[in-house]
Amino acid sequence: MASIKVTKRYHSVTMAASRKGRGPAAERRPDLCHYEGREMRLPTWTAAQAEDWLGRWAMNLMLINVSTRKLRRAVRLPDGDLSAVTGDGTSKSAASRRFVALSTERLAEWMASDLSKLDLLVIQIDGLHIGNDLVLVAALGIDGEGKKHPLGLVEGATENAAVVQTLIDNLIERGLDPKVPRLFIIDGAKALSKVIRSTFGRHTPIQRCQIHKARNVIERLPKSLHASVRKALRQAWELDDADKAERLLRNLARRLEHEAPGVAASILEGLDEMLTVNRLGLPGALRRSLACTNSIENMMGTVRRVCRNVKRWQNAAMALRWTAAGMMEAAKGFRRLKAYKQLPLLRAALAAHHANHVVTQRVEPKAEAA
Repeated sequence: MASIKVTKRYHSVTMAASRKGRGPAAERRPDLCHYEGREMRLPTWTAAQAEDWLGRWAMNLMLINVSTRKLRRAVRLPDGDLSAVTGDGTSKSAASRRFVALSTERLAEWMASDLSKLDLLVIQIDGLHIGNDLVLVAALGIDGEGKKHPLGLVEGATENAAVVQTLIDNLIERGLDPKVPRLFIIDGAKALSKVIRSTFGRHTPIQRCQIHKARNVIERLPKSLHASVRKALRQAWELDDADKAERLLRNLARRLEHEAPGVAASILEGLDEMLTVNRLGLPGALRRSLACTNSIENMMGTVRRVCRNVKRWQNAAMALRWTAAGMMEAAKGFRRLKAYKQLPLLRAALAAHHANHVVTQRVEPKAEAA
């Protein structure tokens, strides 16, 4: 074995996170020299630098709304014995550079992750407006055990068909099987329905968010009608019989034709997609969990909280990095779907719905040929 001699000179100073929790500190590493005179690097020190503890530490603090200006204070105890040192990696600009590098790396890994092993029964799609001219469209999946998974994210000027198609194409490229029957839950944008049906089949079950619909209807009515209309909507959505629920909603629209014709038309618009969970014959608790986009809305709420300190969006890449980081942060606190024990009923209902329409599609061409 070659001999190694350790000099008594200490000239290299490298910043690293203290193992005692006191924060980043300037630590002098010994300069090891081979007997031939060339410098040798300490394997332990190289490994510590590769871990980038300070970068992950900075990113974690920024995700819980510690601003870059306060990072230096946040990584030290109030009365600690380690003072700030120039070049210790805790400056505002250094923290920003570390966040950009780590968030870019994690975004790329996430958007290339394999989805083929996820047993997804439900996919929710929603948009998030960033500024005046940028929209990010995100997808959230719910598997057969009720666990939630952030799936993907794309940017666009508006929530149009091209943007949604890009998102869905990305999911399919990463392993999402378009032949597996699933329930899609959306906020009501027509572009979403159009792309979903063109990609997954025209009979794909789509549920429009009932909470969005109720809010849009109520906000356009005078206060004197709020209570009665809200009660009628809730009564219809709670019915097990989808045909009866549809009749109730049509009667409501008929009553409002003279006082609010625009609202009456809004109630009838997309009526079939409003009652999808009812038509599938799902139990009440599962219907309430799947009749709205609450899961993805809660995730978007976490994104807004994470991005609260961002004062100016420089470009779409920055918005993607921050939003993806927020989605990953939200995933840490995800809980199972409330009615997850009833998800086998959804699987059976989707299979029956799919089989029924496959048979129908086979019969129709034969009838036309005859």
